[in-house]
Amino acid sequence: MIGAIIVGLLAGLIASKLMHREGTGCVWNCVLGIVGGFVGAWVFDLLKITWGGVVGQIGTGVVGAIIVLYVASLVMGKK
Repeated sequence: MIGAIIVGLLAGLIASKLMHREGTGCVWNCVLGIVGGFVGAWVFDLLKITWGGVVGQIGTGVVGAIIVLYVASLVMGKK
């Protein structure tokens, strides 16, 4: 559980930096990374892509979090 939170935090932080969404806070980055992990795992499963280890988990979380941020920006109308 603690490992998943740490991986989620890292993934959310990296995705926030890549999408230029700074100042969102540690808790939001963690939630974003965890939700992103689920979204990324789902997308990669659809595409039949697999990663292994902690790096793969972080990468999956980052990709998923970027997707979540992009969809949220479309819904909220922000660029």
